[in-house]
Amino acid sequence: MNRRQLVLGAGGLLSSLYFSGKALSASEQVVKLFASESKVDLVRLGTPTNLWAFNNAVPGPEIRVRRGDQLRVRVKNELREETTVHWHGIRLPNGMDGVPYLTQQPIKSGEEFEYSFVCPDAGTYWYHPHQRSFEQVGRGLYGPLIVEDKEPLAVDREITWVLGDWRLQSDASISNDFGHLHDITHAGRIGNTVTVNGHVVENVAVEAGERIRLRMINAATARIFGLDFENHSPLIIAYDGHSVEPHSPENKLVVLAPGTRIDVLLDFNGEADGKYRVVDRYYRGRDYRLLNFAYGTKRSEKARSGSPQLSPNQLPEPDIASAVRHEIVLDGGMMSGMQSAIVDDEELDLRALIRKRLFWAINGVAATSHVHKPMATLKLGQSCVLKVVNRSGWPHPMHLHGHAFRLLSRNGQPAKYREWLDTVLITAREEVEIAFVADNPGDWMFHCHILEHDVGGMKGVIRVA
Repeated sequence: MNRRQLVLGAGGLLSSLYFSGKALSASEQVVKLFASESKVDLVRLGTPTNLWAFNNAVPGPEIRVRRGDQLRVRVKNELREETTVHWHGIRLPNGMDGVPYLTQQPIKSGEEFEYSFVCPDAGTYWYHPHQRSFEQVGRGLYGPLIVEDKEPLAVDREITWVLGDWRLQSDASISNDFGHLHDITHAGRIGNTVTVNGHVVENVAVEAGERIRLRMINAATARIFGLDFENHSPLIIAYDGHSVEPHSPENKLVVLAPGTRIDVLLDFNGEADGKYRVVDRYYRGRDYRLLNFAYGTKRSEKARSGSPQLSPNQLPEPDIASAVRHEIVLDGGMMSGMQSAIVDDEELDLRALIRKRLFWAINGVAATSHVHKPMATLKLGQSCVLKVVNRSGWPHPMHLHGHAFRLLSRNGQPAKYREWLDTVLITAREEVEIAFVADNPGDWMFHCHILEHDVGGMKGVIRVA
């Protein structure tokens, strides 16, 4: 697939890229966000798209705090429907997690809610609604949250990329077919227009010889990215905000599932005046150029010192030997063998599930938004190993709220880096083992971050008490 087939309207594309939203600092007494209908030039200048946004920008403002800071955010809902804000990846008190009817009542139209919590871990995080998220996120309600370490990494500069995916019509308006049955039962709502920081981008200006820390956030509702940095060698230094042994990506592709964040170090050793592509190669036969790195005529002669290794966050280490173990089975979707599921404590056959638009299940339960009966209850402070088995023919990025977990294995093979995650991509027919300490009391969502799968039933609650 070429770029014109994927992206609507190749004319008037931006020639350079920096984060477009106004950065908001926790040094302000209260950060103010408002969610409203807005207009943004996603595809080409002078052709605005009607969408939903925080503070009239897509992505919303980049919020920056220091590790250990108290963050207070007052959210005003100017939409015509209810909303919430979830702080994706932050280990925070349960009442601040932003899940409607589980951790808070939704914020009604015209009302406000103040979130207040400490940010305990440095890293790359983001915020987005958890109310009708398949549409609210799909219309543009999301933004980055960066928690800075006390000792910055030795780089020339850092850049944040928030990756978005849109299904647009020829006039650049958003297609209103949110919740389409095909999207729910297949791979989710895959769009035809990919943006970086809210714009279709042609070139990103770089300087030969410089080192950049690139923070990437996949804010798409369903699209998985597999980025090939042609003629460059990205070094992965963090997953989901947490440091990892620096390493090159497998098969040279940096893979970001919905909800995932990855930080990489990039040394720009290309030729002056050269252009080098970043290509998304995740879906077979559907490669496209995301953007170019465009080199200037000068070369940076800055000397670099220091290790690429980030300082680790202080996370509780699970005791695998004494851990309680649970198996979680994911099933459903098109071409699955699922014939029935439990809904509201009643077993329904496939025909009844279709009438309720429920096509996915966890441990045989297709969850509705108002039912949050725990699928597992853990004692506070207990170590837990979850074996998550994907019986379906589709990938599922599974996100656990309120905790970070270690990836132990895939298909019985030990994970090479045992990375800390909060969102793990489980491909079709794959199984993974993850481990964490249940040190954060409350009812916590565990759900697929392909948001069409979430609304179709693939969500559950883990209780820590």
